[in-house]
Amino acid sequence: MIFLTGMQSGKKQNEIRMRKKNKKILILCPSPKGTAAAQRLKYEQYLPLLEDAGYSFAISNFQTARLWNIIHKPGRTFEKIFWFGIGYIKRGWDLLRAPFYDGVFVTIWATPIGPPVYEHMLRLFQKKIIYDLDDMMFMKRFDHVKQNFFQRLKGGKKPLVLLKYARYVIVCTPKLEEIALERNIYKQVVDISSTFNTDRFVPVTSYQKNEVTTIGWTGTHSSLPFLESLQPVLAEVSKLRKIKLLVIANKEYQMKDVETVNIAWKEESEVVDLQRIEIGLYPIPANEWSLGKSSLKALTYMSIGIPVVATAYGTNFRIMENGVQGFLAKDNQEWVDRIVQLIDDVELRKKMGAAGRKTVVELFSVKANFPKYLKAFNTVAPLT
Repeated sequence: MIFLTGMQSGKKQNEIRMRKKNKKILILCPSPKGTAAAQRLKYEQYLPLLEDAGYSFAISNFQTARLWNIIHKPGRTFEKIFWFGIGYIKRGWDLLRAPFYDGVFVTIWATPIGPPVYEHMLRLFQKKIIYDLDDMMFMKRFDHVKQNFFQRLKGGKKPLVLLKYARYVIVCTPKLEEIALERNIYKQVVDISSTFNTDRFVPVTSYQKNEVTTIGWTGTHSSLPFLESLQPVLAEVSKLRKIKLLVIANKEYQMKDVETVNIAWKEESEVVDLQRIEIGLYPIPANEWSLGKSSLKALTYMSIGIPVVATAYGTNFRIMENGVQGFLAKDNQEWVDRIVQLIDDVELRKKMGAAGRKTVVELFSVKANFPKYLKAFNTVAPLT
């Protein structure tokens, strides 16, 4: 009798669980899963937790793996045009099937080029849209980046349409939140920074004084100009102390007058590679565009217990306190002084690394921010 009662109870729980798993969400994203940091360190980490809560997902990435691999490489114009065409064919299919889902989640952009025709059509086919915006994508100029032909064709009004009509908007900085609240007709906006799975991003276990100190930077080709801006700083530090610059990126880079070591970014070795860094660098330009940056690189170093030296600007003031998790530098001389201070003081590195890790766990981890993501989905597509 007890056995039968237990079976009935288990069966009832399974029925409840099955009833809850009835919300289907179509995800429209630019890049293949597991590639772009703006996807990996934002919504992609939350998918298993959202599935456990009762959602299922169909993911449609505009760029195929092939296009992702060649898009920023010179030449191959006709091949790029072909794969862009494939992307638009996929988006046509996505438009037709969107009404049969309980909601659509758009991250960064749905289509990259031209006026916001597709975005207006999408909101007519499916009104329940969640829009996840990263960066000031609607700004006309990106002076720090040499744009290729396809980048110059990007439609700056596309994000503004999604910002206005999405039922819920997810942003990653206070400035983007302010802009979204001004434009969104539903006034449903939440600020969720880039976050980290702290079970995967584990901290370094030892800090020591080495003959050569490894100063590190991680990022993509588009932000290499920021690192280059530190050339006078690191050249000066090289005269004062023995250092090497470790660059973890998708493009090789050599800094003049500074010993430079390159590691190609790979997801499977990302954490181990980052743990080779002893002091992390996060330079950004002090302009309006940077107000859309979530301090991802600084948070990356902090997540694995590495002290940071960062530009005293933007969201860097939100994620860290000067002298606690690292240093905020206002000019080149401060950059030099703070890097040298960290090179010489191993105990300070350890203390700041621990403080940074604690900040990420408490405020910028997947566990800490999952309720915000769940609320966004549950508002647009309520679980039954």
